Amino acid sequence: MLRPWKLEIQLNTNSDKAIYLQIADAIIDAIKTGMLNSGNALPGSRQLAELLKVNRNTVIEALDVLITEGWLITMERKGTFVADILPIATKSIKQQQKTNAIKEEPKPLIVFDDGIPDSRIAPMNELARAYRQIFNRKSRWQIMGYSTEFGNLEFRKAIVQMLNFKRGMNITPDEICITRGSQMAMYLTASCLLSKGDYVMIENPGYKPAWETFENSGAKLLPINVDKDGLLIDEIEEYLKKFNNIKAIYVTPHHQFPTTVTLSSKRRLKLIELSNQYGFTIIEDDYDNEFHFGQRPILPISSYSNAKNTVYIGTLSKIVAPALRIGYLVSNSETILKVGKHRKMIDVQGDNIMEEAVLQLINEGEIKRHLKRTTLIYKAKRDYFETICNKYLKDKTTFIKPEGGLAFWIVPNSDINIFEIADKLLLKGIKIMTPEKFSFDEPISGFRLGYASLTEKQIEEGIIEISKYL
Repeated sequence: MLRPWKLEIQLNTNSDKAIYLQIADAIIDAIKTGMLNSGNALPGSRQLAELLKVNRNTVIEALDVLITEGWLITMERKGTFVADILPIATKSIKQQQKTNAIKEEPKPLIVFDDGIPDSRIAPMNELARAYRQIFNRKSRWQIMGYSTEFGNLEFRKAIVQMLNFKRGMNITPDEICITRGSQMAMYLTASCLLSKGDYVMIENPGYKPAWETFENSGAKLLPINVDKDGLLIDEIEEYLKKFNNIKAIYVTPHHQFPTTVTLSSKRRLKLIELSNQYGFTIIEDDYDNEFHFGQRPILPISSYSNAKNTVYIGTLSKIVAPALRIGYLVSNSETILKVGKHRKMIDVQGDNIMEEAVLQLINEGEIKRHLKRTTLIYKAKRDYFETICNKYLKDKTTFIKPEGGLAFWIVPNSDINIFEIADKLLLKGIKIMTPEKFSFDEPISGFRLGYASLTEKQIEEGIIEISKYL
């Protein structure tokens, strides 16, 4: 049984007060100050006597006093505990106990996240096997030392090959840096490109963690609205005419976050033209490229041969498992050298062993097989989600089945208070993301519902409850 109380009782043998009363008063003080809370267990009388170096009968006498006065209770075969109802339940004691108590919010039964993959289908057995094989190698000692800040070279070569063959890019290993997830890649990009007073254009609605990273580097944000074809190029041109020190634009063109729309080819070409003309960098976050269900893959902006100023950010975390932080940053070799210098300030190197393990899965074809399996699973879930939305939300909301990604963007047909709805849903064990998580200024009317990590039963139950408030 756990004994959470750190015993701190100072006994004074020269005092006129009896030792057993000193022990009793010390325990009462611990309760009053919140060191001990209702339900906390005390050490046994034998253990307490040994710790205090007193006779066990003295301890028993002190405990008897506390039990008689109502400070403690005993439970057969379990021990002695602080009473639930104290003899002097003053406001100060209650407040102190409330402060010291660990509060645990009830966990929702159904969580519509922003598009997190289902970790239950992650290739954990294959990854564990790869780890074991790595540690059984004769040369395993070589991976236990320091390596380059850019990431394992063979792993970089594998990612380069994937990007060149699958995403139409034309890069070399010295143009990529492996990071601990895409958020680190975002931070490194901001640190290398931005200074105080610079401007960064962003999509609105968009991805706030990226915005916070840019602002942390001293940059100011310029929001650009999004429609069914992606960000509005006219607004970009207006900003470029007005401000001289626009350094970058942050975009999620494949599946715009959070609306899931795809930036049209015409707007992509115009964005590249403006980037080349004005010299600003296109920071492209391709956060879920792998999960595209259309007939033809959509190539990144960074793959266009005429795109001169780009930073491409991607991740493997969504393919393998969200908890395994593996991202990458692609740009010209000069920028990657700057990224490496900044990387060493916060993280000397990446996770060598993890990179080796994932590399082995890539070489064995396991990642390819896993991706094929999960794509079929997520496509089926997306189609089921659409069916359920058509059944319960069709007349109350507007939505378009996304060609890829792991979430839907739902826009209510009438004015509603989404914050109130979110609070009511939470009381029923259902959590949704509220608009302020995506909006630059005023909260927008819409919410993003991720479906990948939910079962079909959870999807239907959640949508039914949401429909009641629309």
